[in-house]
This record gives sequence, structure tokens and C-alpha cells, in this order.
Amino acid sequence: MVNVISRLAVLLILSFATVTALAQSGRVQPTPTPEETVKVETEEIKLNVLAFDSKGQFFKDVSANDLVITENDILHQPASVRRIPANVLIVLDTGGEMRYVKSLDRTRQIARALIAALRPEDNVALIQYSDKAELVDDFTSDRKRTLDALMKRTNFGRGSAMIEALTLATETLQKLQVDNRQLVLITDGTDGRDRNSARFEAFQRLTATDISVHVFSYASLESTDIEPRTKGISNSPPPKAMPDEVAQQLPNGARDVATAPKSKTITIDRDFLQRMKSRKASLEVAEIELRKLTDSTNGEFILPVSVDEMIDKAPLVARMIDSAYVVTYMPKVPVIATRGLAERKIEVTSKRFGLDVQARRRVLVQDSK
Repeated sequence: MVNVISRLAVLLILSFATVTALAQSGRVQPTPTPEETVKVETEEIKLNVLAFDSKGQFFKDVSANDLVITENDILHQPASVRRIPANVLIVLDTGGEMRYVKSLDRTRQIARALIAALRPEDNVALIQYSDKAELVDDFTSDRKRTLDALMKRTNFGRGSAMIEALTLATETLQKLQVDNRQLVLITDGTDGRDRNSARFEAFQRLTATDISVHVFSYASLESTDIEPRTKGISNSPPPKAMPDEVAQQLPNGARDVATAPKSKTITIDRDFLQRMKSRKASLEVAEIELRKLTDSTNGEFILPVSVDEMIDKAPLVARMIDSAYVVTYMPKVPVIATRGLAERKIEVTSKRFGLDVQARRRVLVQDSK
């Protein structure tokens, strides 16, 4: 009997096996004896595929015969289709020295609304980052425990260690050794240290997994608020010169001047103006990069016009997460044929009437050797 061994490994995939067969060396190999082991290379790619009916509701009982996979314009048939509970890691941006719209309370509200809308069997974990990134609560389906950790163990700081948080999130999800892994970022997308190369590498690591990334972005709200400040104008009223109770004791004319509303302030501090412009530019870049990340990982990108909209859209993200099937297939062009590194554009379409699927993914696949 010939034994076949395949070694499961990663980057995009939870399972990517690569062991080179002896026959690939180009030498003629003798016929193996029953005691010998023949090594073959196999490769399995996993995707989170969203399934909906014509009304946008979750579609039950999707099978492998219902789907067609296209990888770089080559057709594939799914090997398996499974629905399992989601493993959702929520990353909360709780820091940043320059923040005007983002607040701990608002970020908590978004997280609470998302957690409440997930299925009871889903597992949830929390990471927060400000001066550093830290795991606040590990994966559990105990909603009370998760909400207690959210309200009692999260806090604001001055820093913004986003790259560290992305690295910790990727490592935490990959350690699970389970499928249907979902990452949710509630963030403005900026990193206090502004390390472009480290940021690029963190995004690449995420793209090279089967993790779906969803983003609630503060970027546009912060950028809109900061726009007047880049010109030296602030719509926020200046600090009061005196307490209200003192102002009320002034004579009529002076009291009216002291208590009159002040809607704008003007500054000519050049250092301040430069910081505001730099901050706005960072927010704009962050918005573009996070949108690309969600597009590449079949995630949802929420760019609201108000904080209330961020909270209102939380059930939508939960619905996307809970409409996912884990789909596997065997690629016809193995990684070794592309010298161990390849970018692959993967799409999934439906053959079944009334079934709509969403599964866009652009991935980097790398030989693990």
C-alpha cells in the first residue's frame, strides 16, 4: 500500500500543503515498494462566501453543486461547502492624541450594537489599542462576559498603535485553528508612528489569510471635522473665559458679550496648521487603504456621514458575517508552478436560481517552505 502524506500550511489558506514529490526532480524514480512513502503536493484554498436570497436574507442549504469558482479566469468546482459559527475578533481604536469625533463611548456603542446582532453561537473576542495593543477578552459565546469586558476593561489613551493591533489580531485569529474567521475594525485607520513599511506588511499578512475584514471607519468624520482647522478655523467654540454663574453677575451689556455664543475661532499657529494638514492627509490615506483591504478580503466597509449611522449599520455587518459559508477548492495551478508566490483573483458565482453570492478576494499565496 502506498501512503500519501500532505502537509497542511498557510498563508491565505488555513490549508495549504506543499511537499515536493521525488519525481519532480526530473530523475526517473523506481517503483515504490509497499514500505516506501510517496510524497505528493496538495493545496486547498478556503474562502468565506456570503449567500443571500432575492430579498437579501440568508440563503440556507447551499451545496457545492450550487457554486462555480473562478481563479484568475480558470473555472473550479468547490470541494466542500459548510456553514459553521463565526469567530469574530473586534478591534477597538481607543487612542489617538488628535481626535475630535472618535470617542470611547461611541466606539463602545458600535461594538455593543454589533455584538447584539450576531448569532448566539458565534464566538467573540476583543482587542483594544491606544499606546499599545492588548487582548481585552478572548473568544467566547458568553455575551455577558464580552459586554462586561467591553464596558469595564476598555479605556482611552494618547497613542495609536494600529500596526501592533493588526499584527496581534492576525496572530490571535490564526492561532484558533478553526474556519470562518472574521475581523472587525472600529477605527480611524491611522497609526501614531506613521510606519509605512510596517503598515504595508501588516496589510499583506492579512491579505494572505482566509480572514474576512470589516471596517467601521471614523476617517471621513474626522477628516470633515478637521478640514476647517487646516485653514486656521475651528467650528468648535473656544473655552469660556469665565464660569456661567460669574458671567450672570455682570452688568447687562457686559453680560451679553460674555454669554454670547461663539461659533468659530481663528488661529495663525503655523505648527498647529501643519499638524492638522498632516492629520487630514493620514486620514485620507487610511480610508483608501482600509477600503482596499475590505475589498480584497470579502468584507464590508462602513464610511458613515454620522456616528449614528455607524451604530445603525452594525446589524448590517453582523448579517454579512452570519451569511457566510466556508467553501474549499483545489486550485488547478499550484503555488509551486508560480515559483512559490502568486497573487490570485478569486470570484464565486451561483448556478442556483434565487441564490446570490458574494465572494470577492484578491490574495497573496506563498509557498510555506
